[in-house]
Amino acid sequence: MSFIYDFSSATQAIDQWLKANLSPTGAFVAELALVGLTILLAYAVIGLYLVYAERKVCAFMQNRVGPNRVGKWGLLQTMADLIKLLMKELIPIRKSDKLLFNVAPYLVIIASFLGIAAIPFAKGLHAIDFNIGVFYIMAVSSIGVIGILLAGWSSNSKYSLIGAMRSGAQVVSYELSVGLALLSVVIFSGSMQLSTIVESQANGWWILKGHLPAMISFVIFLIASTAEINRGPFDLAEAESELTAGFHTEYSGIRFAFFFLAEYMNMFIVAAMAATVFLGGWMPFHLGNLEAFNRVMDFIPPVVWFFGKTIFIIYLIMWFKWTFPRLRIDQLLTLEWKYLLPLNLLNTVVIAFLVLMGWYFK
Repeated sequence: MSFIYDFSSATQAIDQWLKANLSPTGAFVAELALVGLTILLAYAVIGLYLVYAERKVCAFMQNRVGPNRVGKWGLLQTMADLIKLLMKELIPIRKSDKLLFNVAPYLVIIASFLGIAAIPFAKGLHAIDFNIGVFYIMAVSSIGVIGILLAGWSSNSKYSLIGAMRSGAQVVSYELSVGLALLSVVIFSGSMQLSTIVESQANGWWILKGHLPAMISFVIFLIASTAEINRGPFDLAEAESELTAGFHTEYSGIRFAFFFLAEYMNMFIVAAMAATVFLGGWMPFHLGNLEAFNRVMDFIPPVVWFFGKTIFIIYLIMWFKWTFPRLRIDQLLTLEWKYLLPLNLLNTVVIAFLVLMGWYFK
């Protein structure tokens, strides 16, 4: 398959120009700064407009209009909210552990920054292409829960502490199912490198090539990852009716904004991983030997394919939140340990057998 849109040549041209005009160290630092600024800008734009999308989807589900005053169709509403949060006073909490209280929001947001760096947006448009990309994403996503636990403990508030403990139990539990669901595609593709996993889907996405077991893994991944990022109906850590705002009850201003933004960026990372691993990432949709159809699909830019699939997954996650009632903590843990995890283990064994026998579309 020939790729019409390949960003490798553009990134290599920038690399060669910097090396020709700067010292090796200067070129390296300049490249790091360029990548960092690009990710920072993308982070801010995606995060802000996911908040807007959440409010619009919520309004649609509840037969309301949603934000419609600030800017055309309310598009600038989240920008106004951000300015408001930046101007708010950072309220000091008496008897809190000030160092950990201040560090916690940064840990949460750094974890999501580390995650987004490994996502392949298109061919050649990839900040870090580790050969253990799936493992790396799993590892860095676990850092966020440390920030949540620190926030709950250091706030010196019972609401915050209970919310943090719930979140810790929830994330540790559901990480197992997320990891096993991703492992199913690692078995199919024979690689943990995200770019290799995407390229292995050039002739069909794994959700289709992997038969029923791949579809089961995809559904389990959606449920488990929704729980891991504390989204409804698994938002026990922020249950407003019981815990006011959970682990970030005592936070205000920009610190609260960090927690709020990190939640939406974690949702984006989860959706991007689902799109990359199960739905082909930036790969177009191809149908067997239908050359004309496949050529038309190739003309659609890979970035459009990637974001289209990611937005579809995000919509599903938002749909879950505004459709299902919140679970109790015992129901949440029962779902994982008694149902999802055993099913996932069995499904992984079936997938390993299918791959061993070669009974899947290659």
